[in-house]
Amino acid sequence: MDISIVIPLLNEEDSILELFDWIASVMQSNHFLYEVLFIDDGSTDQSWGIITALAKNHPQIKGIRFAANYGKSQALHAGFKAAKGEVVITMDADLQDSPEEIPALYNAIAKEGLDLVSGWKKKRYDHLFTKNIPSKLFNWAARKTSGLSLHDFNCGLKAYKLEVVKNIEVSGEMHRYIPVLAKNAGFHKIGEQIVQHKARKYGKTKFGMNRFINGFLDLITIWFLSTFGKRPMHLFGALGVIMFVIGFGFALYLGVDKLFIHTSGRLIANRPEFYISLTAMILGTQLFLAGFLGEIIIRQRKDQVHYTIKETIAPKA
Repeated sequence: MDISIVIPLLNEEDSILELFDWIASVMQSNHFLYEVLFIDDGSTDQSWGIITALAKNHPQIKGIRFAANYGKSQALHAGFKAAKGEVVITMDADLQDSPEEIPALYNAIAKEGLDLVSGWKKKRYDHLFTKNIPSKLFNWAARKTSGLSLHDFNCGLKAYKLEVVKNIEVSGEMHRYIPVLAKNAGFHKIGEQIVQHKARKYGKTKFGMNRFINGFLDLITIWFLSTFGKRPMHLFGALGVIMFVIGFGFALYLGVDKLFIHTSGRLIANRPEFYISLTAMILGTQLFLAGFLGEIIIRQRKDQVHYTIKETIAPKA
């Protein structure tokens, strides 16, 4: 198997047939042995019926149907788990990603030896204020935080070596940061390729401003995980010790002052330093315990990707 094409989708009944015909044409002209995995993320339209009908006549098609809408990350995780091709290509189902880009992406992985190639939609046809400007801000922050010099982290058109998708876990809404996840997993040969971006032909976009707000929150999460994810004690433990030392210092000062300097002064409990000391030592203890518990959780960590598969399509043996 040369290529596995993983396509997560939600209510894309108008574009599925046209997209597959386009993919099939490109694959045949390049003589690729391929499979197409449609991941139906709880569609409420006729998307699954169309996938089922296509699969009856095309053995290259596989389908996975979720029982509810779990999100793009879970859909990609299911697709990665089922993929068998030497190179795995991800793309959106809305016809904004061009299958014509697949051969070049495949060559970058199979012939140039890259682990991951991310598409860069240099010229976009999205709304300037609702998507283009927020996207530029988001990508700038992602570059600064991750250390990867990619221009379009959230581009759905990407290519991966099979080994990469089998060794990363895409959960929550972390699909935006798959290059970062791959880097953290030890895959450092990450490249970028300019790809076409086409205006949406059918339906409406499912991504609004709230997705970018969530994206920035996830960016903070992945920065923390990539920096301290394997050693939370280094952050929480260090902060806890600092806070406790500050609190203990104030307590020691109050004790010395009361015993040897102002022996007849006001009660220690009536002085603001007492509450600073108490608060700092309590916070320090809690932070230290948070780091300790984090270390325990890491050592007992289980798979956090959750979804329920309602139905699957696979060629008969």
